[in-house]
Amino acid sequence: MSRLLVIGCGGVAQVAIQKCCQNSETFTELCIASRTEAKCIALKEKLEKAGTPVKLSTATVNADSVEELVTLIRAYQPDAVLNVALPYQDLTIMDACLECKVDYIDTANYEPEDTDDPEWRAIYEKRCEEKGFTAYFDYSWQWAYEEKFREAGLTALLGTGFDPGVTSVFTAYAAKHYFDEIDTIDILDCNGGDHGYPFATNFNPEINLREVSANGSYWENGKWVETRPMEIKRVYNFPEVGEKDMYLLHHEEIEALGRNFPGVKRIRFFMTFGQSYLTHMKCLENVGMLSTSPIMFEGREIVPIQFLKALLPDPASLGPRTVGKTNIGCIFTGRKDGKARTIYIYNVCDHQECYKELGSQAISYTTGVPAMIGTSLVVKGIWKKPGVFTTDEFDPDPYMDMLNQYGLPWVVDENPAIVE
Repeated sequence: MSRLLVIGCGGVAQVAIQKCCQNSETFTELCIASRTEAKCIALKEKLEKAGTPVKLSTATVNADSVEELVTLIRAYQPDAVLNVALPYQDLTIMDACLECKVDYIDTANYEPEDTDDPEWRAIYEKRCEEKGFTAYFDYSWQWAYEEKFREAGLTALLGTGFDPGVTSVFTAYAAKHYFDEIDTIDILDCNGGDHGYPFATNFNPEINLREVSANGSYWENGKWVETRPMEIKRVYNFPEVGEKDMYLLHHEEIEALGRNFPGVKRIRFFMTFGQSYLTHMKCLENVGMLSTSPIMFEGREIVPIQFLKALLPDPASLGPRTVGKTNIGCIFTGRKDGKARTIYIYNVCDHQECYKELGSQAISYTTGVPAMIGTSLVVKGIWKKPGVFTTDEFDPDPYMDMLNQYGLPWVVDENPAIVE
């Protein structure tokens, strides 16, 4: 039915690609492209050995190069491009999709690789002053493509991972089926898994460590409130996981939900961390290992956080070691038919079950499955309209149905504990 180009072949990409092969009625042909084609070939051979009916091919591409991307897209002629590469590469891939007139899908919003770039920093500092939060990542760079995609008649679907992605769909679903007015949204991301290492990250270390070491922020009464890193801590008893410490972070779906649901009074995002993780991270930060600024070392330029990434375990290798479960969802408060209401929509995912099915840990699984779902809805025309959109801007029902179908069943608790 459709031909898909997937850019990237890391842990999330490998889940998304395998799920595309499970959905072979939608995806009949698929090309896996990455800077390192050997990984693409290995996955292709694994899937072909398992008997996938999807016609697979591979390619080498530098996703930093619009020219290389355009050459590949024109040669393969896909119906859509799924970007599961690095967030640094979102804009080059969007540019290539525009030039080739093909729909675009990703799982995380743009952030720069070089935060010292003078041109980027001037725009960033203006945004900090205007909006009131200092995170390096935000939607403004991709929302700026709205008119271009609309005029080209193309769809750009941003952030169809779990958070962002599923959490935003949960919001649209709650607004459609459970509330006349939503007052507050608390997004809770709990990883109760144990990989056995003293320190490791469950997704790309560059992105993960930059995100959690930054200032926190939340949306309240139409404006941003910024906090120090890990300043706000809460304890929550997560279904099937147990009691965990969680900390308020800045997260990109807050920005989109604040724009698209202007009646919501407060939106917060919390993520769980153990004390050992936080201690390691603070030590690394104190000695400069989380820096994105290049330094000279033995006559060559290196970026400390990229060097650290090379030392840490590859997140894609954590699957066989990781035990336990994740619980990710949203607690909503508001009113329905004039009566106060609170609900909690969440998914629980088991690390070992993910590994048995796809050779993945649950963090990659919970991001890769929604990447396939969002892409499927775009290529089938169900989520298809010109412009740039996040997942809360479409009918949530078909997405929610596919979550149940493809391994991420959800629960609605109508009497949950709330977060103070």
